[in-house]
Amino acid sequence: MQIAELPVVGDPTPQARANRHELLRFLIRRISSLLITMFLASVLIFWILNILPGKPAQVILGTQATPSSVAALTAKLGLNRPLVDQYVHWIYGLITLHLGNSYISSQPIAPVLGAALEVTGPLVLGGLLVGIIIAVPLGIASAVRHATKSGVVLSGLAQIGIAVPNFVLGILLIIVFAVDLKLLPASGFTTWSTSITGALQSLILPAISLGIVEGAILARYFRTSVVEVLEADYLRTARAKGLRPNQALIRHGLRNASIPVLTVLGLELSGLIIGAVVIEAVFTLPGLGSLLLSSVANRDLITVQDIVMLVATTVLVVNLIVDILYRIIDPRMGLRS
Repeated sequence: MQIAELPVVGDPTPQARANRHELLRFLIRRISSLLITMFLASVLIFWILNILPGKPAQVILGTQATPSSVAALTAKLGLNRPLVDQYVHWIYGLITLHLGNSYISSQPIAPVLGAALEVTGPLVLGGLLVGIIIAVPLGIASAVRHATKSGVVLSGLAQIGIAVPNFVLGILLIIVFAVDLKLLPASGFTTWSTSITGALQSLILPAISLGIVEGAILARYFRTSVVEVLEADYLRTARAKGLRPNQALIRHGLRNASIPVLTVLGLELSGLIIGAVVIEAVFTLPGLGSLLLSSVANRDLITVQDIVMLVATTVLVVNLIVDILYRIIDPRMGLRS
């Protein structure tokens, strides 16, 4: 009599191995696509910035500089070399984390960029957090009451939030909370090393200004997604089994409703960063936006290239993470899609 072979403990099933291999292929495919996109983005950024009119050496030395002094400074900065050599040198510096020196101050860019990130990073995350806090209850409430007058009012509030520019909201918040009530600072930034509480207080109004608009945008997407879920057959079945509508939505509907919003959230990151540039100007914050604007004005091309490439890489990496989370939350998408 033939004895059936027992599976070895810890040995994955064929289906588990297949899923693992499929996941590995998916990650390789997506990371390869990410690297190609980053390469194309770097070429585009470098090419656009280097065809702009005006020589950095001429801007640094002024209009009274002689051609020989401009040529000497151009050679010192390495800008007289072929563009291909300049591009390769720049990319090698990015890979080795040597971001080069500023054309204007001759100081290393990395510390300056790090200090700016200490402002812009928490500002964007704070704006995102405020946006989610606004979007989830507003989207759910307007979806549940979508056929009522209150639902129309809530949708109107979201539309108003989208229509009002974030810099206008920032000015209004400054007038109310900084000038009139004197609860929070109107401008400037207290460094984290000086006072964590002071740094947080410096970012509260900017983050709210940034997050209100983002919350209104996400609320509209979330409302549409929740309305579709409420009309799904599986939610009707859950209600027929005795669950109250709110219980059925929370237990069985919110996960599916959050999937499209998660995708939009990744795409909205670039909008948040652009909004942060404007908000930093309103609140006089020394972040990436302020550094970018001053570098553009001074033709400090190497600093501009580093900032734009950093932002592009961040957006691409976040979208990769969102793409992976999308398939984890909704296995029906599959790894082949």
